[in-house]
Amino acid sequence: MSFLVRQIALKSSGEEIVRPSTIDGTELVIGRDAASGIHLPDLAVDPRHARIKQAADGSLTIASIGELAFDVNGRSATQATLDPVVGAELGFGGHRITVSRDSETGLPTFTVRRVEAVSDSAEDKDITTAYTLKGLLPGKRMSAWSFAVLVLITFLAFPIYSYVTYKPLAMQEKARRPDSFHADQTWSSGPLSVAHKNLGSDCQACHTQAFVAVTDNACLTCHTKDAHNHIADKSRLLKARGEPAGMAAIQRAVATAFNRPAGRCVDCHTEHEGEGAMPATQQQFCADCHNGMKGRLPDTKIADAADFGTAHPQFKPMIISGMDAGKPLFTRANWTPTLQENNGLKFTHGQHLSKTNGIAQMVRRMPGQFSGNEALDCKDCHQADSTGTRFKPVEMEDSCQSCHSLSFDQIGGTFRTLRHGKPEQVVADLRSFYRGGAPARPANLSGLARRVPGDAALRSTAADYARAVRFYPTRAEQAVAQVFSNGGMCYDCHTVTRGGTVASGGFAVQQVAQTSRYYQKGWFDHKPHNKSDCADCHTQAGTSNKATDLLVPGIDGKGGCRTCHVGGDGAKLTTASVKDPVDSSCAMCHSYHMDAGAPWAPTKDRKKDVALTVAVADRPRLPVKLH
Repeated sequence: MSFLVRQIALKSSGEEIVRPSTIDGTELVIGRDAASGIHLPDLAVDPRHARIKQAADGSLTIASIGELAFDVNGRSATQATLDPVVGAELGFGGHRITVSRDSETGLPTFTVRRVEAVSDSAEDKDITTAYTLKGLLPGKRMSAWSFAVLVLITFLAFPIYSYVTYKPLAMQEKARRPDSFHADQTWSSGPLSVAHKNLGSDCQACHTQAFVAVTDNACLTCHTKDAHNHIADKSRLLKARGEPAGMAAIQRAVATAFNRPAGRCVDCHTEHEGEGAMPATQQQFCADCHNGMKGRLPDTKIADAADFGTAHPQFKPMIISGMDAGKPLFTRANWTPTLQENNGLKFTHGQHLSKTNGIAQMVRRMPGQFSGNEALDCKDCHQADSTGTRFKPVEMEDSCQSCHSLSFDQIGGTFRTLRHGKPEQVVADLRSFYRGGAPARPANLSGLARRVPGDAALRSTAADYARAVRFYPTRAEQAVAQVFSNGGMCYDCHTVTRGGTVASGGFAVQQVAQTSRYYQKGWFDHKPHNKSDCADCHTQAGTSNKATDLLVPGIDGKGGCRTCHVGGDGAKLTTASVKDPVDSSCAMCHSYHMDAGAPWAPTKDRKKDVALTVAVADRPRLPVKLH
């Protein structure tokens, strides 16, 4: 058995909408409950108000489930028998149900229609009518248009007016907008970082053109010294990153079409992300380009790198490779344990750090000079600079002269000393010293001395003295040769060759060149390592017996950086046991912009951290030629 229910609703134009539905079963429930076969959303109707059953002869019996009655053809009743062929009209609250039999299917048909306003207590009235302001406000369409116009004025027209009004200030270097509310601030997507906090009310400082993304020129207007392109050819930079695929390619195409090309400063330095310091560069940011870059840029000279602990090329220190007109030539070389560097100085670390040889005994005899040490220590010659980042160049007068004296004469308590670092002056001082005196006058030339009688003896003595005076200066040349030859003051420490000028006695002393920074492409700071012993990294210093040994550690091996430093993600090495691993991302040693300074990292007080802005102005500069 089935029942046919037709629900009739009215449009605002008065047109009827009929929604028929067939309900299977032997009975049909009428009520306010949504599960009822005939749902009447009216509080005047019980949730389950009445039940309709169909008899075998086709007649219908309707009866109240509760105590509330219903209307049958205008009369109140709680039970009635209906003939669908004859028809009837039932009343439930504000609804009328016409009972009939469908001519096509023969099913009992109930046509439901609302004939009067729902009572104030009705459910639909509570939801859609009882609390509405429909009668007090304009219609929906008018309200929508009004709010749309209001949004356009508030968030488009007014901000544009504010922007245009103060745009001339953007062309003035020190001009700033007054501190107050400016309508174009409503376009801001969030607060600025601490570094740009003072620009919070000056949008034109970065957004120089309306509806145009921030350009690199806008950034470089202020960042004139601390920023530059990572590489000059921006297209090559994008090629190193690789072509995007899928949705990323679509996003890049759309961004480029709307004047947001890839490779700009703001691709990495994003703003309006909160009031805090910009985070340090993540390792993945570097690895996106440098991992497998040779496959994208076959002509690149840069080795692939992804993680310091597992995928990083060997270091290339800057060493002295030769001399050119007395000046050192520097070049980068692949690090090996046997790498050599000729800096012009004959100095062995093993000899000076020994605890048993003559140097150690000399140190023990000079407690006032070396603080009672048993032997020389690294710090006796190597002194940190003002920042603690690197070490000052070793000066002969401060570190060597206490043992390697250049004194050659004593007058009373005063010592005459050769000029260090000035060969011409050394030669001049020696020649002057020997020319300043004369051979002792023979006693027999004195008027009071006894002598052999006769003029012949007198003439012989006078000739001998004259000959001595004539050849006396040759002792100066002997002294010069001795100083610059094997066993002499200069020769034992410096590389001395023939081919010098007349002023230097024909000798040439190779200029000593000390490399102040071996790793030009990476940053190393001694300050965080000051609690470690020097020999922990410079492991061969105590046994090095060659002046040319380069004692700078490499990436692997004993004393290498990977002894402690693992990758940015804390990756353990498979070739070594790391006792105290230090997570070391790319940004710890490399800087995207400031290649000559410390990599940028946020600190609590940047002004007190001198190492972040270290300058090497306190060390002398040598004219450098690079291969």
